[in-house]
Amino acid sequence: MIGKVYLVGAGPGDPDLITVKGLKILKQADVVIYDRLVSKELLKECKPNSELIYLGKGLGEAELQDKINSTLVEKAKEGKIVVRLKGGDPYVFGRGEEECMFVMEQGIPCEVIPGISSAIGVPAYAGIPVTSRWYSSGFTVITGTRAGDKIIDLDYIPKKGTIVILMGINKIDELQESLEKVRSLECPVAIIQNGTLPSQRVVITSLSKLKETVRKENISSPAIIIVGEVVKLRNKLWKLS
Repeated sequence: MIGKVYLVGAGPGDPDLITVKGLKILKQADVVIYDRLVSKELLKECKPNSELIYLGKGLGEAELQDKINSTLVEKAKEGKIVVRLKGGDPYVFGRGEEECMFVMEQGIPCEVIPGISSAIGVPAYAGIPVTSRWYSSGFTVITGTRAGDKIIDLDYIPKKGTIVILMGINKIDELQESLEKVRSLECPVAIIQNGTLPSQRVVITSLSKLKETVRKENISSPAIIIVGEVVKLRNKLWKLS
């Protein structure tokens, strides 16, 4: 009997932000393969006899993806309910589409349970809406680093609206250089480290001082960057948070 694989989005960090369905499936899982940024509190919700496997990728560990794929298939072929627990949403820079296709190509059913992406959840927790009828009619989510360790293509950086940048801290010099080609040096920027967690830290700066601020404040991953006028709303909305 073949089991089933579920790709479950764990949300942006705070364990309470997992969806009801995601938590329900997690409690039923025979095997849980979890990522680096998944809250350990969520693992306490698993069955006592669940097999917990840590396969979290860090910077420069892309080769681990093959092991993740093969483990998903191996455990499902044992007839088990397998949960691949991923930070944020599986399909927002989570390589969930690759995992799902690989599993389905092996004849194993796979279901995706969406999660709250850090691209919207983290700014919201910090008092920054990604859209606003006063400041931004849309937002773009980009990754600071592309496949092959390449910096983001300028074609993906919009001239208007909010830009949310994931995985950009380690490429901050190249990233600032690219942003300055399409945005004003005075454009407001927010850097949020450990978003939605008790250790969350928010630093507000301008585009011209982005890399300087990252170094001065000793900011490291996990952190996201928000570029745009919506950053100004934090002064009003954070008081309500």
